[in-house]
Amino acid sequence: MTALKDMPISFPGLFGDWEFNPDPIAIHIGHGIYWYGIILAVAMLAGLLLCMRQAKHYGLTQDHVLDLVLWAVPSCIIGARLYYVIFYLDLYRNDDGSLNWGEMVAVWDGGLAIYGAVIAALIVVFFYTRHKKLPFFAMTDLGALGLILGQIIGRWANFINREAFGGLTDLPWRMRLWVSPTQYIEVHPTFLYESLWNLVGLLLLLFVVSKGRRFDGENTWFYFLWYGLGRFWIEGLRTDSLYLFDWTFMGQPIRVSQALSLVLVIVAAFMLFYNIKIRKRSSEDLLVNRLARAQLAAEAAAPAEEGTAAPASGETAEPQSPAEEPAGSAEMPGDSQEETGPQPPEERPPAGPTA
Repeated sequence: MTALKDMPISFPGLFGDWEFNPDPIAIHIGHGIYWYGIILAVAMLAGLLLCMRQAKHYGLTQDHVLDLVLWAVPSCIIGARLYYVIFYLDLYRNDDGSLNWGEMVAVWDGGLAIYGAVIAALIVVFFYTRHKKLPFFAMTDLGALGLILGQIIGRWANFINREAFGGLTDLPWRMRLWVSPTQYIEVHPTFLYESLWNLVGLLLLLFVVSKGRRFDGENTWFYFLWYGLGRFWIEGLRTDSLYLFDWTFMGQPIRVSQALSLVLVIVAAFMLFYNIKIRKRSSEDLLVNRLARAQLAAEAAAPAEEGTAAPASGETAEPQSPAEEPAGSAEMPGDSQEETGPQPPEERPPAGPTA
């Protein structure tokens, strides 16, 4: 089902007859500046700012984040579009069966897949961390925070576009969309489900998981576990899923995102169990803690190095024995200023003739 993008959206079970009719195009210039793009830009900026604020807690710097994002953002857009096009390839064919390359790059018409962006981001992070000699999972732990915040905001772009909704329902929070000027449908607002699910995931990451992190990678695997569980459930409600070519399972077509989500949940659960219960990883191995220990060691060594600093050129430093110390530099017990003050000269007999 495809909803009309020039008809109002409403939630009759919650707000009665109140309707909202946003124009998908925010500014009508050229192809138009779409709310979809604006919302995604805000989502990426919010994710970037969060990562910059949290970088020090992962042993990373704001410069690391900024350097990475310059490569990651364009790569993620390409990855998200490529993923979508591959599994919806028939939508981009001409009548003679040839591929319509112009339609393939028309991102402004919609068609981005978050898993494609995640895959592209992981590839970029891998090469960036190898180049900078940084731990891969320390960077992905930080990136998971920005990614899930971006998803919370980005799903509202689907709301403006009247897309990514679920099947028919009569639940109180159902969303009413129009599929023709005279016919409407009432469906699951799956964009809202995913946004709220990710909001809970972000709060867990910020205030629970990251606070007790035992190994670099814990945030990452928790993200894949949490997001995978939610996406597996929500994808089953949607009516616009990407399908794994013409493959079927038990007579049903395989939804790509559901299959990938299931794999991620299994892998993430295993990795968390393996690192926490089997390897019993400790927070001492975290990059941020290793750097903190190295800094403390360097600070402790600094005074010792200053105390044994080499003398100036041409001078020979020799230890000074107590006998060579200047007078008054050490006091014997019982000495005082009165006792050591000036004394009258000693009386001597007048000097006689020298024999």
